[in-house]
Amino acid sequence: MLLEFAAIFVEVVLPVFGLAAIGYFLGPKLSLQAHTLSRVAYYIFIPAFIFHAISSAHMELRRTLLMVGYIILCHLVFAGLGWVAGRLLKRSAEVIAAFIMIAVFGNVGNFGIPLARFRLGDAALVPATIYFVSISMTAFIVCVGAAGWAKGGRRGAVWNLIKTPALWAAIPGLLVSAGKMELPLVLNRIVELLAGGMIPLMLIALGLQLSETRKLRIDTDVLIASGLRLIAAPTIAALAAVPFGLGRLEYATGFMLAGMPAAILVSIIAIEYDVVPDFVTTTVFFSTLLSLLTLTVLLALV
Repeated sequence: MLLEFAAIFVEVVLPVFGLAAIGYFLGPKLSLQAHTLSRVAYYIFIPAFIFHAISSAHMELRRTLLMVGYIILCHLVFAGLGWVAGRLLKRSAEVIAAFIMIAVFGNVGNFGIPLARFRLGDAALVPATIYFVSISMTAFIVCVGAAGWAKGGRRGAVWNLIKTPALWAAIPGLLVSAGKMELPLVLNRIVELLAGGMIPLMLIALGLQLSETRKLRIDTDVLIASGLRLIAAPTIAALAAVPFGLGRLEYATGFMLAGMPAAILVSIIAIEYDVVPDFVTTTVFFSTLLSLLTLTVLLALV
């Protein structure tokens, strides 16, 4: 058992964390700024990846709908759990919004997709991509809506949702996929290049962002938020999968993705809308480090 854990850690988990380490150690030496890199990812690379993932995904409709329904249900429950935790702790609207954002948005793009591929093989890329798109859309809506609610009430939430780049990228992606359209070669290659660069860029941005964090205070809120993301979420996902009758690959992939640490996108959104960014970034940092252990155990279970 210990040998299996060690093999999973070295062969699956460590390569993903290695890119974040590059950003953490080399970013400051190169005078890179996390905010600039994060905005480039938020407005260019992420929309390109989502457009490419949606427009090029081809799966049987019923199977796809089951997976989408399953993963959306799970993440709405995660969001509700974050809201309940914040309310029970009697925290401010901004901290409650942060709990919701952390609970609902795991690092499925940076960590989830490469981990699924390393652990389950290339066959997992299709369900991982479908889950990624579904989770991204759901989490973006919930996170940006929560941030807007905390900062500007309902009007702020609606406006922030309307101007989210990732949502705008999903619409043409769906049209291209549904219509089986072929993009002009030059445009297709531009999108592919941008989409291929998203994961390494975001991992390096994550490491750089963590290196710039100066107010790392591990308190009760950080522990609870990390527990929601790393322990409660995959537990709920495992139980919720039963009535959907998913195949083993779809179940294992969804279970894995539910247990990812808090996404760098949560930190990006928190910075963009000024929703307790120090607390959010600290939780991203702590949950990412803690996931070295939890992901190794999680991957051994699939």
